[in-house]
This record gives sequence, C-alpha cells and structure tokens, in this order.
Amino acid sequence: MREVVLYPGSFNPLHMGHLVVAEALADRVGEVWLVPSPQNPFKVSKQLLPDRLRLEMARLSVADNPRIDVCDIEMQLPRPSYTINTVLTLEAQHPDVHFSLAMGGDNLESFQRWYRFEELLQHCPLLVYPRPGSVEATGADVRLQHFPSGQPLPASAEVWLLDVPMIDISSTLVRQRLAQQRSIRYLVPEAVRQLLEHNE
Repeated sequence: MREVVLYPGSFNPLHMGHLVVAEALADRVGEVWLVPSPQNPFKVSKQLLPDRLRLEMARLSVADNPRIDVCDIEMQLPRPSYTINTVLTLEAQHPDVHFSLAMGGDNLESFQRWYRFEELLQHCPLLVYPRPGSVEATGADVRLQHFPSGQPLPASAEVWLLDVPMIDISSTLVRQRLAQQRSIRYLVPEAVRQLLEHNE
C-alpha cells in the first residue's frame, strides 16, 4: 500500500519554510501531497489570496520534485474545510493509499477543538513538526503519549513529533513585506515571488 503524507495549509502564500517541511516529510514517508485549504475554521477572518493563485504557487514550487504533489480536493468540498472530511473523501477515492497527516506543533495544541478529532486519530497517524513557540524538536522522531495540554492521547492514536528543521518564516511576514514593498527574495521560491509581485 502506498504511503502518502497530507500536508494541508492555507499557503497564503507558500514559502520556503513550507517546502523544507515537505521535503523532510518526503524523506520520512516518500510521498507528500500539499493540500491548499480554502477556509480554515479557526481563521475565518483571515485575508486569503485567491484559491487559484495559491494553487498555482504550490504547483510551480514543487513542479520539479517527484516526491511532492499538490492536491486540490479541499477546493471541491464544502466550506469551511474540516480535515476529517478531506481524509474520508481521499480514502474513498484512493483505497490503495494509507494517509498520514502533517501538522505544526501550534496546531497540535488546539487539536482537541478540531471537528471530530477523535475520528481523525482513528484514520491516520499525525506527523507533527516543530513550530517557533510550540513543541520543540528533539533531535529524533518521538512518539507522543500526551497532548500539549497534558491530557493522554487515546491508546490507539499514533502521533509523532518529527525531527524536522525549524524555519522561522511565516506567510504573515511575507505578506507584510509585500505590503511594505520590501524584498521577499529567498523567503519564497522564485516562481512564487514573481507571481506575487505580478499580482500586487
């Protein structure tokens, strides 16, 4: 059975930190699908770049990487985007694939507020990468026994804290620099920089 990591996010815009994480996930599992999200239930007021533009940026960024692809499934599902719906839909469409789910440590801290989070834990392992100010890298992959809140994880849950480089770049920083007409070179892939500056 194929192993695929789903790496969802707003990618608003996609930056080099996203790609470093995606490549590290590919090293661990072999195949990664970036899943641009049209509307995060926890960020309903967030100013999103157009769906078409965020998809195009993602596709251009990984076009030369055979281990990373872009999946537009959430653009086809009802909004807001609930990850359990994404996973169930993809499982039905790809019965030969075993999916795991990547998330930042900051998302793990709010995971118990996610829609049907217990069911999600039954369907796929969580691969957690460190984020500034959240869980910290340990130098090795570690299977977690507790949520950050201290509450024990369900016995059957598989949640791994991964040894992934922590890159302190955010989409907010990129948007701020664009608004200030400052350079975003090397913060984002060159194809993304050109798209963003062309669409200002």
